[in-house]
Amino acid sequence: MADPAWMQAVRNSVVVGVGSTVVATTLALLAAFGVRKSEASWVQYVVPVALMPLFLPPVVLGVALLAFLGSFDLHQSYLSIVIAHSLWATPISFLILQSVMTQVNWGLRDAALDLGASPARTFVEIVVPQIKEGLLASALIAFIISLQEFIMALFLSGHDTRTIPVLAWTSISQVLDPVVNVVSTLLIVMVVAVLVVSALSIGLDRLARQL
Repeated sequence: MADPAWMQAVRNSVVVGVGSTVVATTLALLAAFGVRKSEASWVQYVVPVALMPLFLPPVVLGVALLAFLGSFDLHQSYLSIVIAHSLWATPISFLILQSVMTQVNWGLRDAALDLGASPARTFVEIVVPQIKEGLLASALIAFIISLQEFIMALFLSGHDTRTIPVLAWTSISQVLDPVVNVVSTLLIVMVVAVLVVSALSIGLDRLARQL
């Protein structure tokens, strides 16, 4: 693991993972909150639209994003991979947060609004503390989705932006590198650890229903 290529891949994966986590969790939180509280008729269409990327093969998404972002010379960049991974992570985060929103005591928020608190303040001080476990679980799972995603990253990464799965595939396709076995084991352990933490955060039954 002292190989500079692997160290760069780890850094790339962390950068992409953190970026994807922030984007996916933010979008999912806004969507889940909007679906829960909005009375507009069009809100009923948000859920199927939010889940749509899950039904598209990653090869299709990868090729489509490569063609689209390539026209803006954004392919082989961190941004392109973050966009791709966010498309996959946002629906899962949305499902988790939508479930968590059902446990919020909205009466406290309504009372705060009646007393003159701003919507932003009530959201930060009343809603967020009630869903912090769900936010943690959502963010962790979004990070793991980004960390292990391979196909879209293969299309969109360049030599300087290769993530761990892309470098592992490149290494094993050229020569049987024992480092790949170590990296694969570490990724599996991380995935299991994140799922355990997420299950403990929001409850195993609820997490299983959403995943």
